Amino acid sequence: MKLPRSLMLAGALLGSLSANAAHYTAEIQNLTAGIYFAPLLVATHSTDTWLFKAGMPASTSLQKLAEGADNSGFISELMAAGATPIQNPASGLLGPGAKVSVDLGMSNSLQPQLSIIGMIVPSNDGFIALHKLSLPTVPGTYTYMVNAYDAGTEANDEIRGAGAPGVPGLPVPPPLEDKVGTGGSGIVGATIEGFVHIHRGVIGDTAPMGGSSDLNAATQRWLNPVGRVTLTVE
Repeated sequence: MKLPRSLMLAGALLGSLSANAAHYTAEIQNLTAGIYFAPLLVATHSTDTWLFKAGMPASTSLQKLAEGADNSGFISELMAAGATPIQNPASGLLGPGAKVSVDLGMSNSLQPQLSIIGMIVPSNDGFIALHKLSLPTVPGTYTYMVNAYDAGTEANDEIRGAGAPGVPGLPVPPPLEDKVGTGGSGIVGATIEGFVHIHRGVIGDTAPMGGSSDLNAATQRWLNPVGRVTLTVE
């Protein structure tokens, strides 16, 4: 039986779209020697979706993530915007030198951009972000160096705290409990900037108890970039 020309054209079009569709895999690596990435949030989304804007005040969702590793606000926003969020691909903290691979699926014309975000631990309000990357369509391997940002919602006093939004101090999860000091007086001159900016790293000191900082300058000091994302397009 000979198929109608319209069906033949439709079949050819679908075959062409299938042949041209790209599959994406992202590998995220922590390049630091002594800090962790809190449970990451990875999402493909439309071009009009923003998680933050550098130079502008942080949203409530960003403050929750950057100060307390709570990404629930962003997940709700992304779902409402029709994005595809992938939660916690490393099943917890991504430690120094560690990497995790994330299957992003096939290309989608409605979600042509990729964002990756997660709190820097320990920090007051630092976060790693690859934001609004336009997904390449040509097969190959693409590498992106990733910076840490400062949400500007909390002063970088570098002393222990609960990690709740609006409460001073940096959270110390169990893997770091014995690696972060106590009794620090706080970094002199630390202020709340009030806008998102590139993080300038931490200062730390060498006193496990007391001193100005609860962070160890020998093992937990870091500068940008802090991560690497390797994107494979097939």
